[in-house]
Amino acid sequence: MTPENGTGREDPGPSVKDDELYERLREEGNSKEKSARIANAAANTSRSAVGQRGGEAEDYEDRTVEELRDRAAELDIEGRSDMTKDELIDALRNH
Repeated sequence: MTPENGTGREDPGPSVKDDELYERLREEGNSKEKSARIANAAANTSRSAVGQRGGEAEDYEDRTVEELRDRAAELDIEGRSDMTKDELIDALRNH
């Protein structure tokens, strides 16, 4: 028998500190791990601070074609060697 939390979903267990946020994130399609990580971070700080965190990645438009192709290779996007910069950006954003 699986424990449930009243939503029809399996209870995430004691490691999740904000069950409500966890469930909302899962319903949005996030993985269990990502949902738990975000929910726990939000429980430990203010939610607005969690939203402000993140990497300092450059915009795709600011990258060179070579950098975009390298990123596309990491994601195994086919046809990347023949793509223009705009096509690479589109492929990366829609991957």
